[in-house]
Amino acid sequence: MLEKRLRDLGQDHIADLLENNAFHLDPERIRQDLDAIDLDLVRQLMAGSHLYTPPRGDIHPAEVLPASFATTKEALPFIEKGTHLLESGRIAALVVAGGQGSRLGIEAPKGVVEVTPVKHKSLFQLHAEKILALNRRFGVSIPLFVMTSRVNDADTKSFFGKHSFFGLESESVHFFTQGLLPSLTPEGAFIISPEGGLFLNPDGHGGTLMALKRNRCLETMEHLGIEEIFFFQVDNPLVQVCDPLFIGLHASQGAQMSSKVVRKISFEEKVGVITLIDGKTSLVEYSDMADDLRYATDDRGEMLYWAGSIAIHMINRSFVEKITTEDLSLPYHRARKKIQTLDVAGRTNEIEGIKFETFIFDALPLAEKSVTLEVFREHEFAPVKNRSGQDSLESAMEMQSSLHRSWIEDAGVTLDPGIPVEISPLFALTREECLGREHDIPLSVEKELYLE
Repeated sequence: MLEKRLRDLGQDHIADLLENNAFHLDPERIRQDLDAIDLDLVRQLMAGSHLYTPPRGDIHPAEVLPASFATTKEALPFIEKGTHLLESGRIAALVVAGGQGSRLGIEAPKGVVEVTPVKHKSLFQLHAEKILALNRRFGVSIPLFVMTSRVNDADTKSFFGKHSFFGLESESVHFFTQGLLPSLTPEGAFIISPEGGLFLNPDGHGGTLMALKRNRCLETMEHLGIEEIFFFQVDNPLVQVCDPLFIGLHASQGAQMSSKVVRKISFEEKVGVITLIDGKTSLVEYSDMADDLRYATDDRGEMLYWAGSIAIHMINRSFVEKITTEDLSLPYHRARKKIQTLDVAGRTNEIEGIKFETFIFDALPLAEKSVTLEVFREHEFAPVKNRSGQDSLESAMEMQSSLHRSWIEDAGVTLDPGIPVEISPLFALTREECLGREHDIPLSVEKELYLE
């Protein structure tokens, strides 16, 4: 009985409303919401178990390979290693795409946001074309795993289907949904959503690991011979999907989880920093950094903790299996947020609630070995968080155009300032590939340039 299930969870306020046939509650939706969550985990979280505590211990800067390493002769063996793993079909790409584009002005999956400067391709199309280009280069079919959420799963699948999977084989694209958890009042009560069900929130990008297990994606990967996973978030149009150097560095060191970082632009930039805590690679969130760490400098007076995480990782499949089967679950972070709810009379009201979520970077200290590679921000990191300003759709388009302009200019073509440039991944994935096709680049450009 639904009311009894709620009372067993200490949610008498909802059970009472259901027994009184409150018009603003949807019993079937509440039943489905309860079925969608791990009630044992909810009980433990409500009791204070599995919660994140800021790292303590002996903190030092991480050991980071500089971005300049990529163009040295020492990098070549690692590039060859990564290339071999790609050619032998042992790499999968995984994109976290559970969010909506509300902050960007659309009520649709964030991956459908049109992000490129000339053709206005969606994030999903851009990432898919990168994988298609890699498939053609290495003669393989790299599987793409797309983590959605309950709110956007159907729309995401429909978008891929409508666009014929952007040239990818439909069998090589695997959709799976992340987990959900109820948001609570500070007193521990479930919150009623405006739709009359429970207010549920996704369990964070750290939930990717359990979602892979729950949706049997790890079994699929094992069947396909996948050994390593390239993890990235959907809102970064500059990500170098399945970068051979990064793959090769990670695999050659026998690492379980590795990270890409950029140099922070200021002491106050709100990004997590990769560090060493008691000898273990760990991320310290911006909000957890004391001022003596945040403003620490080296002997030259430069920022000491500068390795800002950009949520790009290589993760060993066996490592994920270990985490998800040996009770090494990631801790849950508590966050306070304003939540729209319905009061006992069915009126819309805004209250302060608590949501729980996990973050993928909390798996780093569980890894026995880890590689951290610096990349140039202007080459690989243009997050789309807002419509304008910093980390926006506007800035991401400018960064893409600027990067591609530099490739064209390196090929000897002079462009007037302000001319937007977009190079499809199907034309070139890298500057070197672009230079190798200099005869396909027009010598004169008047308005805009698109190469495919």
